[in-house]
Amino acid sequence: MPRFAANLSMMFNEWSFLDRFAAAADAGFKAVEFLFPYDFSPEDVAARLKAAGLEQALFNLPPGDWAAGERGIAALPGRQDEFRASVAKALDYALATGVRRLHMMSGLAPSGSSEAGALYREAVRFACATLAPHGIDIVLEPINRRDMPGYFLNDFGMAAGIIEELGLPNLKLQYDIYHRQILHGDVIKSLEAMLPIIGHVQIASVPLRNEPGTGELNDFRIFDELDRLGYAGFVGCEYRPAGATLDGLGWMKQTTLR
Repeated sequence: MPRFAANLSMMFNEWSFLDRFAAAADAGFKAVEFLFPYDFSPEDVAARLKAAGLEQALFNLPPGDWAAGERGIAALPGRQDEFRASVAKALDYALATGVRRLHMMSGLAPSGSSEAGALYREAVRFACATLAPHGIDIVLEPINRRDMPGYFLNDFGMAAGIIEELGLPNLKLQYDIYHRQILHGDVIKSLEAMLPIIGHVQIASVPLRNEPGTGELNDFRIFDELDRLGYAGFVGCEYRPAGATLDGLGWMKQTTLR
């Protein structure tokens, strides 16, 4: 069975953020992920993580002004100094929580822009070089433009090409099954083909992004395939519960019983 990590930005919203750690542990999770921890101190996040006996699977680098609609700054001109400062900030939280992979958002920019592509690659190189001495990977996630219009990294082939081109040992793919199905389909075959570069997997049903087992894909078949392929990383549960979080966890029990 895959190692599931509850996404505390999307799940357990019935609790305040810092209380979600204990709630996730009580529900049977051994690990968590979330989008951003930066509204709280590294010490407070680490304390809740430790008290709940959880492992930190993943979180994102600072995305710029999220409330204003920014979705990362790595590919944006004139933001290089801010980006480098964001890597340093994320590292403080990574060292406090012991996380071993950070997601770097690209930002909103034309995918065909040579300037954006060059800036993005430069940012990836910098982040990987900064984090490598600490044993931390950077993961790149293609995101569909239906959910995030204008997102620069919106193609799995593009992401794989950048990873191959740069050849950095701590640069991996974040394979989100929800985004993959919307962008390209062919989930099972692409998981097999891309396994060598996958550093993190995320799951949500398609098309409504609710609990596994409620959409058009056979999510349980995908879990079996991850086991067959020998994937040893985490599967982040980045879904929006259709109702109360705890009421929707039957899928996890069903997976355990398979």
